[in-house]
Amino acid sequence: MTIRYEFNFLEDGTRLTVETQSSRNREGQPAVPEAQAADWTRLEYCQCTNCPLERTPGARCPAALDMQPIVEDFRALPGVKKVEVTVTSKEREYRKVTGLEEGLRSLMGLVMANSACPILSNLKPMAFTHLPFATQEEFIVRSVGTYLLRQYYKGQAGEETDWELDGLIALNRELQLVNQAMWQRVHSACEGDSNLKALLSFFTLSSSVSYSLESQLLKVKPAFMSETERLQSFEIPDGDRS
Repeated sequence: MTIRYEFNFLEDGTRLTVETQSSRNREGQPAVPEAQAADWTRLEYCQCTNCPLERTPGARCPAALDMQPIVEDFRALPGVKKVEVTVTSKEREYRKVTGLEEGLRSLMGLVMANSACPILSNLKPMAFTHLPFATQEEFIVRSVGTYLLRQYYKGQAGEETDWELDGLIALNRELQLVNQAMWQRVHSACEGDSNLKALLSFFTLSSSVSYSLESQLLKVKPAFMSETERLQSFEIPDGDRS
C-alpha cells in the first residue's frame, strides 16, 4: 500500500510530495541506499540506549535511513509555516490546512512505524490503520485498541495474554527512548525547527501512554459507555456494603 503526503505551502505555492510504502510491500529496503546515507544515520551515532542491533562496521540505523529524505527536504523550514497537507491512499484522501509541524508529525510517525527498527516495528499495526493528524484521544484509542486486538489473537493461539495493558505501557517507555535518540540525530541535520517540533510532538503522544494511560482512558470512556453503564461500573457490590 502506498500513502502519499503532499505539502502545499500557502505563502508561495511550493509543493513537496513524499510517498511511503507499507512494510508489507517494501521487502526490507530502506528509503535511502547505504551508499548515499548521511553521517547521522550511522548506528553508533546517538544510538538508542535500548537498541538491540549490533554495532558492526558500516551499520546504519534503519529508522534513520527512512527518515533521511524527509529531514533533507524539510530541515530548513520553520514548523509554523502554513501548509495544506493532502494525504492520499488507495482507499481515501485526507486534507487539512495546518502548521508544517503537524503534517510532519503524522508523516514521521508513519515512516518510523514502517521502518525495520526492531522496536518501532511493534507499531506496524498502527501504520496498517494509519490516521493522519490524529488527536491525542484518537491516538490513545487506536494504540490501546490495536494492542488489545493483538492480545485476542495471542489468546486464540494459546499464548499468554495481557489484558491489563502492562505490555503497552512498557512498549511506549521503550519508544520514548527511541524518540529521544532520533531527536538527537535529526537535531544535527536540521537548520529550521520543523523536523524537531514534529518529533517532539510525536514524543508527547507516546508519553501520554507511558505516564498517564489511566487518566487518558478515563477521558475517552464516555465515548464507549453510556452514563448508566459508567454509573454501574462504580457501584459497590452488595456483599461489600456495610
